[in-house]
Amino acid sequence: MVNAIPTRKIIERLRYENPWWVTKEVPKIYSSMSKRLYFDLFYPFVIERSIKRALVLMGPRRVGKTVMLFHSIEDLIKNGVNPQKLFFIGIDNPIYVNLSLEDLLALCKESLTLKNLDGCFVFFDEIQYLKDWERHLKVLVDSYPETKFIVSGSAAAALRWHSTESGAGRFTDFLLPPLTFQEYIHLKKLDHLIYDGEIEYGDKGISYCLTHDTKELNREFVHYLNFGGYPEVVLSEKIQSDMGRYVKNDIVDKVLLRDLPSLYGIKDVQELNRFFTYIAYNTGNEFSYETMSKESGIQKDTLKKYLEYLEAAFLIKVLNKVGINAKRLKRITSFKVYLTNPSLRTALFSPITETDSEMGNMVETAVLSQWMHREKLDLTYARWKDGRKEGKVDLVLVDARSYKPIWGVEIKWSNRYFDKPQELRSLISFCNENKFKSAVITSIDQLGQKDLDTIKFTFIPASIYAYNIGDITLKMRTSN
Repeated sequence: MVNAIPTRKIIERLRYENPWWVTKEVPKIYSSMSKRLYFDLFYPFVIERSIKRALVLMGPRRVGKTVMLFHSIEDLIKNGVNPQKLFFIGIDNPIYVNLSLEDLLALCKESLTLKNLDGCFVFFDEIQYLKDWERHLKVLVDSYPETKFIVSGSAAAALRWHSTESGAGRFTDFLLPPLTFQEYIHLKKLDHLIYDGEIEYGDKGISYCLTHDTKELNREFVHYLNFGGYPEVVLSEKIQSDMGRYVKNDIVDKVLLRDLPSLYGIKDVQELNRFFTYIAYNTGNEFSYETMSKESGIQKDTLKKYLEYLEAAFLIKVLNKVGINAKRLKRITSFKVYLTNPSLRTALFSPITETDSEMGNMVETAVLSQWMHREKLDLTYARWKDGRKEGKVDLVLVDARSYKPIWGVEIKWSNRYFDKPQELRSLISFCNENKFKSAVITSIDQLGQKDLDTIKFTFIPASIYAYNIGDITLKMRTSN
């Protein structure tokens, strides 16, 4: 019989993970890292004590969740919380394998000789490694009303499902997505490239962030497409030079070969891996279950499950199709699939340049990934065939109540349509059908408005459009 790990060894590990119990500060490796712009949205939930709820920080691997927990601890110390009332426990450490959350709390109390846990903040990192974590956490929230629990986890499929089902009324979810282009510019300290300006949309001027140097911003945008989804990658040329190994091993393989199989009992992990690679290569393309099944050699029912799992794990986003007037189609026969983060494609294949043929799909993927930070948006794309007439619009926002389109956007990496707007026949038909007087088209570097009969087309460089989606989303969430 293997001996159990002695209690003193576990306490030693807890002391090692919580150096501020003695030093009164967070390790330099974390305090020196730039905060994500989303930190200012997250921290108020950390210090919220009037509502007795645990805070669940969710998101894909490597987007900075653990760092955000350390930044929270750092700010709590700065704001006068006793460092010995702050506990951080990495649940993925094998040393804790046979311990419940309650056991771990008891050991923290013992190591600090605390009478109770009133006023404490408890951070459990990588909570998904604990079986039935949500049941345990619910019990803690009820048993320790004067203690704040903050947990993080990457296997988002389980987290999203469990935290809504089992933790009703006990948990607050916070989703941390991959870096937006705006955050990327901020992390690289390139804010000087941006200024507050205005664009014309329809008959009015709209406040909009613009750039002093489109060439430079576009260079950064292409770099963002290749390397920009992960804070560590953005700040390390070493990782960028070996992107495949870092992102593939640490993000893709751990999710595909470990997290998802263990959560869903997937037997053929290689098939799932192959399927994800196929999707990554074709990000932004339209699929049907028939073509997908034929091209990947996987049964249709299995495909549907895989798409569901990959979407739950924040690796992909599936966009459903609507008709020209945004009516829901009775049968979903085709749909588009996007990576949630364009740099995943670079990790699996190779970096792209601005003149590559894949650039269009990558820009579309990047733009969609900025919109994903805005939750509860009914984003679709339109495609229709009416007799001989057919057409498509890349991105359509539908009003969830009335099912009417609110706007349509054509995402292009080309200046061609700025000079020849009459060639945007699909968008013109879409605008006429829905009585829209204005629409947005992205370009490489052309900015301005073109009139076409009753419609005013606003052209915006794709890099500026992507930056603004992130900027506006953050402002909206901050004001809420």
